[in-house]
Amino acid sequence: MILRPDYVNEILKYIDTPLVKIVSGVRRCGKSTILEMFRDELLARGIASDNIIVRRYSEMVYDDMSAKDMYNDIKAAISGMGRCYLILDEVQEIKGWEKVLNDLLENADVDIYVTGSNSKLMSGEISTYLTGRYVSIPAYTLSLREYLDFKGKDVYAGKDMFDEYIKYGGFPVIAISSFEPRTAYQVVDGIYSSVITRDISKRHKIRNKELFDRVVKYIIENVGKTFSANTIVRFLKSEKRDLSVETVYNYIKWLEEAFIIYPCQRYDMQGKAVLKTFEKYYLSDISLKYSQMGFDSKMLSAMMENVVYLEMKRRGYEVFIGKNKDKEIDFIAQRREERIYVQVCVKIPEDSDRETANLMEIRDHYHKYVVCYDRLASGNDNGVEIVNIIDFLLSEKW
Repeated sequence: MILRPDYVNEILKYIDTPLVKIVSGVRRCGKSTILEMFRDELLARGIASDNIIVRRYSEMVYDDMSAKDMYNDIKAAISGMGRCYLILDEVQEIKGWEKVLNDLLENADVDIYVTGSNSKLMSGEISTYLTGRYVSIPAYTLSLREYLDFKGKDVYAGKDMFDEYIKYGGFPVIAISSFEPRTAYQVVDGIYSSVITRDISKRHKIRNKELFDRVVKYIIENVGKTFSANTIVRFLKSEKRDLSVETVYNYIKWLEEAFIIYPCQRYDMQGKAVLKTFEKYYLSDISLKYSQMGFDSKMLSAMMENVVYLEMKRRGYEVFIGKNKDKEIDFIAQRREERIYVQVCVKIPEDSDRETANLMEIRDHYHKYVVCYDRLASGNDNGVEIVNIIDFLLSEKW
């Protein structure tokens, strides 16, 4: 059974095209398993196992491997084999990997698939060596629907399983286990620490680890709130700590590159422009917050926002915060010619239009939703659809 068919089907769109297929996302989000499932699909299509070359560069055997070693190893593996399919896991561990793949694309009969835990896979040197020769397939932790699949449940169990999902998050290693919350958060803390230490602190030679950790904690504490690098600098000064705005920008950039956080920019609906200041940030998985701060039901509103944001990203939407004059819309999500507006709340207040009024002021024909935790939420209020978050997440189409 293919547990994450959407990803496998997306990869299959590009099979045998002269492009490097790059599956990228936070560590332990399931990238390697997705490519294992893709390998199974290749075998099912009659591709000989000897023609599928798999390398996992995070394994100890590849420590200190150079780009030249990588090239020679792959060339030896494909020699005399005819067309081969290369599945290269955590390829960013090999410095200069992009040169190797560029040469193989030009001079070997190969179809290349790679995974990575750093968004630099889509920038920097790759733009030089692989311009126009790669396609990016972002991978995320489990959606609610995928979480149900991992638990062997159908969509009708969504209402029973949602509270568990919002408490445990979507890392596959958690979904396939039966951990108590405390153990689950310890496991996630291990993932978090690996990214912070290995992918950021060591890679970028951060000297003041304590100050860096404080910045990260501030961002995690303020998920779903607008702030800027200057906001963080002022906050640190209030704690008698000093850090430059430029350094804070670097920290944020490195967290984005390691897929710990995703930025959500503000969009001025009057000026039809993306604003450069006071973004929001959302976590690649809500359990990252619990692993650092523990679980508290008071976090529910922010975590619901985070879950909705990630679901829209999974479905290929570009997501913004809406600024409509002096009003804020939680999300504007755009995908080609489609657009939806979304407000997220725990409960719609009685005798108040606080959650619907902002949406009612938008004068266009696109769908407008208030997504809430209330299990009985449904209906339509002057063109604004009221929907329970479980139904929203499990809906085939918005």
